[in-house]
Amino acid sequence: MENAFEIIARIFSISLVRYFIIAGAPFLLFYIFLNGRLNKFKIQDRAARKKDFIREIIHSSQSTVVFTIIAFVIMFSPLRQYTLMYTNIDDYPVWWIGASLVLSLIIHDTYFYWMHRLLHNKKIYKHAHVVHHKSVNPSPFASYSFHLIEAVTEGLILVVIALVLPLHNITIILFTVVGFIINVYGHLGYEIAPRAFRKSFLFNILNTSVHHNLHHSKFIGNYGLYFRFWDRVMGTENPNYVAEYDRLQQKRFAPEQLEVNKKERSAA
Repeated sequence: MENAFEIIARIFSISLVRYFIIAGAPFLLFYIFLNGRLNKFKIQDRAARKKDFIREIIHSSQSTVVFTIIAFVIMFSPLRQYTLMYTNIDDYPVWWIGASLVLSLIIHDTYFYWMHRLLHNKKIYKHAHVVHHKSVNPSPFASYSFHLIEAVTEGLILVVIALVLPLHNITIILFTVVGFIINVYGHLGYEIAPRAFRKSFLFNILNTSVHHNLHHSKFIGNYGLYFRFWDRVMGTENPNYVAEYDRLQQKRFAPEQLEVNKKERSAA
C-alpha cells in the first residue's frame, strides 16, 4: 500500500508541475509580461479577474487529484490486465506510437463532444458543468477547472482508449501532454493561429481559441474539443464563429496589411 501511495504522489506531483508549466507559461506571457501589448490578439474585451484565476487553479488542482487516481488505477492496479496497454515497444511497429496518438485524439474528441452536450443538459448542468462556465472569459488556468463530477467524466477517457486501443506508455504520456496543450490554447483568451491558417484546409477541420472562447461567452454551441467535425455535422457550431474569427483576424493583421499596401504604393 505504501508503494501505491508513493506512485500516486509521484503521478500527482508530475501532473501538477505539468499543469503549472503548460498553463502557467502562456499565462505569464499573455496576462503578465505582455499584458496590454497583445490587445489585438485578445478575443473578449472584458478583463479576467484575479479571483477567477485563483478559482481556476483550485478547481484544476482538485481535477488533477481525480486524473491521478484514474491514471494509477488504469496503469498500476490489477485492472491494467484488462486493457490493451503494452510496455514492450517492439510489440507493435514504432509508427504505431504516432498513429495511436492521432486515433486517441479522434476518439477523445468524439467522447468529449457527446459528454459535453450531456453536461449541458439543464438537469445536470447546475450540478457540475456550471463550475467550468464560471470562467466566462477563460484563462489558461481554466483548462482543468472542473467540478469533481466533471473531472471524473473527463478523466474516464483514458479508460476508454486503453480498452479499445493498444497503447504504449509513451503514447499515454504524449496523449495527456498534447491534449492539455491544445486545451490550454482553447482557453487562452487570445487567438494566436498564424494568418495563413484561415485560408488553409485545416481551418475547416481544427478548432481554434476563438471557437472554444465563444462557447464560454455564449454558453451553448461549439462543444467539440479538437475538431469542428461533430459541431458541423450536428449543427451545433455557433453560426457567428467564422465571422467572429474574421473580425479578430482583421484586428490582428489589418495594421500589417496597411503597411504592406503603403510600401506597394511607394514602390509604384
